[in-house]
Amino acid sequence: MNYKMIFYIMGQILKVLAFFMLLPIAVGLIYHEKHVFSSFGIPFSITFLLGFFLTFHKPKNNSIFSMEGFVSVAASWIAMSAIGALPFVISGEIPHYPDALFETVSGFTTTGSTILSDIESMSRACLFWRSFTHWLGGMGVLMFVLAIMSSNDSRTMHMMRAECAGPNVGRLVSKSSFTARILYSIYFGLTVLETVMLMAGGMPLYDAVIHACSSAGTGGFSMWGDSIAHYNSLYIEMVIAVFIILFGVNFNLYYYLLIRKFSLVYKNEELRTYLGVIAAATIAITANIVHLYNGLGEALRRSFFMVASTITSTGFATVDTDSWPRFSQTLLILLMFVGACAGSTGGGMKVARIMIIIKTGIKELKYIVSPRAV
Repeated sequence: MNYKMIFYIMGQILKVLAFFMLLPIAVGLIYHEKHVFSSFGIPFSITFLLGFFLTFHKPKNNSIFSMEGFVSVAASWIAMSAIGALPFVISGEIPHYPDALFETVSGFTTTGSTILSDIESMSRACLFWRSFTHWLGGMGVLMFVLAIMSSNDSRTMHMMRAECAGPNVGRLVSKSSFTARILYSIYFGLTVLETVMLMAGGMPLYDAVIHACSSAGTGGFSMWGDSIAHYNSLYIEMVIAVFIILFGVNFNLYYYLLIRKFSLVYKNEELRTYLGVIAAATIAITANIVHLYNGLGEALRRSFFMVASTITSTGFATVDTDSWPRFSQTLLILLMFVGACAGSTGGGMKVARIMIIIKTGIKELKYIVSPRAV
């Protein structure tokens, strides 16, 4: 195994992470939070110096295969989480390191679980960093590194396969580094578009950025204890619901739209199944909860948002589903397992895998019933 190259890749990733730590410092300065210089300045210095040390000498043997790719990705995620927790501890907003590590790992992995009980009391800088870990973890900071690196194409492909979820990973263009740039450009563009649309609905810029980052990574960290229900706005709920569904779509399909290969998008079986499941679940839950709300419209509003948030593993909420009937609760749990599309930032098993399991099961049953059938 090429350990020197693994450490070199980790160094590149840590330098990128250090650069991103400058963003919460800027946020803190805007909101006159003086503690940001120590809270983020110290972790920034540690991260950058460590990254600089690991990349000071580029290995002569720069070959990377699947094993090195997987080790590089795993080690980088651990290092990012360990360092990313430091701002919370240094600022004193999450005083115990294990708690801060949990929050950071939850952010980078876009899990969305939290140990915080009073989110609103956190500083603007730390709240931004907390949600920004979702944005970094959604597409993966390694994908960002691949997008800016000009490296051996086979090496890049091994790392992409290690980083990206889904049954398979392929190139959109001839060079894998260009593929990473395309995917990250689409990711960034959708995030900016959601931010603008949320602001158009009256949401302040800071709030819009926080929730756009959480939506992009389909993680669900909010700056409010009652999540999206805090705004009580149909427009904001629909914008967020639509965008988390979009972030749950295979990003390759957006590239096909850009190059006008509409037939590849239309014929994509996973996309049609994904949208069909969302529609069917929304209709079923709406019919099941309509008696709890003032009319069909409100029931549809609550149902659509929660279905979108659940199937993409985002975790935003606009209603307490404990009051819903068991049928609706069970359906939401099943959607958690199904998840979004392969090649997206969504979680779960992925629709593609569920389709493969079902098709394989049907094929095996047919073989059992008619073993001699061709």
